[in-house]
Amino acid sequence: MSIPVVGQREPCPCGSGKRYKNCHGRQRERAAVELVERPFASLANEVDWVALREVVPAATAGVRTTSEHGARDVVVCTLLPMMWSALHREDGTVLVALQTTTHGGDPSRDVAAALLEALALEPGSAVGPRDLAGPGPRLQDVLDPAVPLVPVVQHDFEYWLAADAPRSPDVLASLEEANASITPTARLTSVAGAYWVRMGREFLRWARPEPEDALLDGLARLHADRRSGLGAGARFVGAFRSCGLVVPVWELAPGTGADDVEGPARTFDAVLRAAVDETAPLTAPERRARAGLVSRQVTLR
Repeated sequence: MSIPVVGQREPCPCGSGKRYKNCHGRQRERAAVELVERPFASLANEVDWVALREVVPAATAGVRTTSEHGARDVVVCTLLPMMWSALHREDGTVLVALQTTTHGGDPSRDVAAALLEALALEPGSAVGPRDLAGPGPRLQDVLDPAVPLVPVVQHDFEYWLAADAPRSPDVLASLEEANASITPTARLTSVAGAYWVRMGREFLRWARPEPEDALLDGLARLHADRRSGLGAGARFVGAFRSCGLVVPVWELAPGTGADDVEGPARTFDAVLRAAVDETAPLTAPERRARAGLVSRQVTLR
């Protein structure tokens, strides 16, 4: 049924006698926040989209809009000041943030809405934190698939400003405060979606592309066989879910650098893929291991 737009406190046009906000307005709101389980699915490098939204403090990546949307070069980033959703810098560069506060169930649509709004703004303008985005295109509709997301981890938030932008004492103080919050992070090059981080101790957080059930089965097979570690002194500590993907987490041996884990990660990737591809039912020890994995939800973000 098509419902015309009315005030939230006005009678619902359907004739129920209820206020719109308590009748079809509520249905409209539920539809607006309908959850998309894997919002970045079908985008190239989905695992990196998830990692930049969830675990990387500062990073940028160049993408391009389709010809329908102007074939514009855009910078995807983790975070912008004041929790802005997007920024059209004075030098013409357009940045869109993934780590924003949104109320919708489809981050792809929300980010695309902010991006399109920023493209239409005059240089020197920002898109603030957004309410629910209405129906519209998603990133999958807006971005050129020939230009995949390739993140570059940044060690500060200098990307907020153009190279020749003035830096007043207030701007410098804000940058210094923001930079102090960044935890040392590095993107592994030997495998996709894996990020080393030092948070007092060293960890590896690895966004995986496999379906959740298949990945957990594979991890359970390895864990039951005591092969879920990641090199000498590293141990699997659990996983969390984000944007429809599972992100396993390993605690590394003290002092392990990002370069040190490149080889073990490459080797483990092949082992895990083989375990995921196994089709035999889980054995009793593997089922127990899987139950343990499901209960070991970590919050290392």
